[in-house]
Amino acid sequence: MQCYNFFMDTQEIKKILILRLSALGDTIHTLPVAYAIKKSFPDCKLGWIVEDKAQLFIKDNPLVDKCYVIPKKMWKKRGFSIQNIREFFNIIKEINEEHYDVVLDVQQLFKSAALLPFLNIKRKITLSGGREFSSFFSNEIYPESHKLFDPEYHVVKRNLELASHIGADTSEIKFVLKQPDETVKNKVSSLLDRLDKTKKTVVCSPATTWDNKHWNESYWSRTLDFLKGRVNIVFTGTFEDAALIDRIVGGSSLSPEDYLNLTGNTNLEELAEVFRNCDVVISPDSGSAHIAWAVDVPFVVSLFSATAEKRSAPFGDKCYVLAPQLDCRPCSKRSCQRKTDKNLCCSLVKPEQLINLLVNILQLG
Repeated sequence: MQCYNFFMDTQEIKKILILRLSALGDTIHTLPVAYAIKKSFPDCKLGWIVEDKAQLFIKDNPLVDKCYVIPKKMWKKRGFSIQNIREFFNIIKEINEEHYDVVLDVQQLFKSAALLPFLNIKRKITLSGGREFSSFFSNEIYPESHKLFDPEYHVVKRNLELASHIGADTSEIKFVLKQPDETVKNKVSSLLDRLDKTKKTVVCSPATTWDNKHWNESYWSRTLDFLKGRVNIVFTGTFEDAALIDRIVGGSSLSPEDYLNLTGNTNLEELAEVFRNCDVVISPDSGSAHIAWAVDVPFVVSLFSATAEKRSAPFGDKCYVLAPQLDCRPCSKRSCQRKTDKNLCCSLVKPEQLINLLVNILQLG
């Protein structure tokens, strides 16, 4: 049975569990919830259920006392098996043995809410407006101020409403990440060793998982032509992104000595450390942009196309967003629905706009 509970005694809250499984960017967007809770209830024990893909910034995070990892990748690889079922119930047992007072379903989808019936937790809290009947699995539902996927309302602020409802002070939006160990620092220092220390460093992370979130490749190339010789240029990405970066570089006048290509050479923790050692990160709406935002890079420039910048872009004094004006955006669709001029939104932000912004940020002549 569902109920709407608008009052609760915060003195009773000793242990809180956050339910936010994936993906990386969305997990980062939930980190301010953990900060608000720990700031308001410093003696509270905080747990977090996360999937393996997004665990990097949760496991060993100084704000999170217990991290429960759902090994989705492994379970999917095995297929249906007794071992998967046994491991699932072992995780559930471990959670229930901690005797949490509250669980916050931040994700509000069936995949997260389906865990709630297995959790022996008195207060199962979420906001109204969840998808896939997720609200049916909670017993305290607070009215949402904005829809779950409202393109005009930032997801971080929506997530913080859950923290606010349990009495946390949400006036400060802050990310806290674990500090890199010496092995990570030393590897990144070695990777960046050949950069010119007298120049600013610009990291380009052009890849993302949606084709219609990619910025026009020739625009990247023209931007690189301007940056050539003025700054250190570093590329980051996975092995799968190598072809894209090769095309971008091939369309520019860059020679091998003009840039450093770290594609496929860093894991996510090392990527975060690369960002800490640069001056600007340029990226489309992707995990890279959100990681750069979370590690407090001096400046983040995010290039938007199909998705909603007011909902998911980095924000703050150090964050800049370039987004086109187009009647059909933000569509938030993985594939363009236009009958003509497919992926037009990927080409409406011109390279001159980015170049002018970089000139101002980096004080380039």
